[in-house]
Amino acid sequence: MTAPTRSRSIAAPLGVAAAAVGGSVLLHVRDPRTSTYLPCPFHALTGLWCPGCGATRALGDLTRGDIAAAASSNVVAVVLALVAVGVWGLWFRSRWTGRSLRRPRVDRPTVIVLITVLAAFMVVRNTPWGSALAPT
Repeated sequence: MTAPTRSRSIAAPLGVAAAAVGGSVLLHVRDPRTSTYLPCPFHALTGLWCPGCGATRALGDLTRGDIAAAASSNVVAVVLALVAVGVWGLWFRSRWTGRSLRRPRVDRPTVIVLITVLAAFMVVRNTPWGSALAPT
């Protein structure tokens, strides 16, 4: 692959990385634990923690390298952040080498499992015995 072709092919992954770094800098500088970001509308209306509640705090904690605090805010967000970094790495490598990246097949059972896991996470974090999963 020639240099101009490679530059064009990695532009999209680098743009996504730049946006992620910008968001990370914002979360690092303006700490979600002390700043006022938009509240979760689901939590504001119901008083229950949705699967995404605490994700902003978790990502802010990850920018500081505090994995334990991030996991205590939203363990699902931490796992998804790690998966996103891995997928981005595969995407970048495929663009760099010129090989095509095989798109994963998302079928109905996979979607049902993901929705079930998120629903179970939401139910458990709103019960007294699962309160350790509630955002701190």
